[in-house]
Amino acid sequence: MSLVPPSTQSEALQEVSTLELAQVLAERLAIAPQDWHRLKANRKAQASQQIAAALVFLLKDQPQEAIARLQQATGWLDRSISAPPCPTHGKR
Repeated sequence: MSLVPPSTQSEALQEVSTLELAQVLAERLAIAPQDWHRLKANRKAQASQQIAAALVFLLKDQPQEAIARLQQATGWLDRSISAPPCPTHGKR
């Protein structure tokens, strides 16, 4: 629960750029390395992470990167892709 009145929150958000908001969202939805094993097969978490990244790339005028992330998100949602192997347990 926030102690800041809603009107003050709204005013504060008006001072933040759309790109900055998207970057904060992408940071929040990014799967941290310590959470990778727990969330590697969580399709909602994986797709959310990719969609937020796509938004950041779109706002940075990088449509090809945005498309790639959206395709990844779609793959998670339609179950056409699965989690890659653990990055710390790869080939040596």
